[in-house]
Amino acid sequence: MLELKNQTAVITGAGKGIGRAVAEALAAEGVHLGLIARTASDLETLRGELTEKYGVNVFVQAADVSVRTEIEAAVQALHEQLGAVDILINNAGIASFGKLVDMDPEEWERIIRVNLMGAYYTTRAALPFMIEQNSGNILNVASTAGERGFATGSAYCASKAALISMSEALMQEVRKSNIRVVTLNPSTVNTELASNNNLPIGDEDRMMQPEDVADLALATLKLPARVFVKSAGIWTTNPQ
Repeated sequence: MLELKNQTAVITGAGKGIGRAVAEALAAEGVHLGLIARTASDLETLRGELTEKYGVNVFVQAADVSVRTEIEAAVQALHEQLGAVDILINNAGIASFGKLVDMDPEEWERIIRVNLMGAYYTTRAALPFMIEQNSGNILNVASTAGERGFATGSAYCASKAALISMSEALMQEVRKSNIRVVTLNPSTVNTELASNNNLPIGDEDRMMQPEDVADLALATLKLPARVFVKSAGIWTTNPQ
């Protein structure tokens, strides 16, 4: 298994949910972090907790991934502070649901801008650093919703399906530069996003938690450099 200590990682959507859990899992491995989210206070709180608990370097930048100039500036600033970008976790995402004809077109487009274009903008900003160093890992947090659509989920499903396809294409482009591209496809996770959309999150002992997804992310990163997991689904065993 690969040693991750002293590697560097940039994580979007790091202030809450899966992003926060991944940040803590990587910090526990000795990875230095660059954290991005829209809410600066969430980032500052997390930075304090992780530096005190794990002693790693943590830098933060507030940015909206759907605004190209903001995310490009954030990634550039974090690269300058970290000195490298070994791992990129494209986790930032939003969701809302409704019938296709009922959902406001602006809301439909906003989901695409954050979930797909945000990952594209962030990857485009970070990838040149990985190509230059001839190594890297990109983990894109998609969803089982990108593999199979459901009623009222047209925008969310479309955004995640496109992210899965973008990941596949990117993997074929960059594998010769020793860059691994992994897509993680969780089903419903017990997060604020799920709760805000009235998704069934159930009993904590039975429902998938952000830490479960973080464990999967960590396992893929620690595989020998000669192999990678192209995509991995993770499901709650016995949902309520």
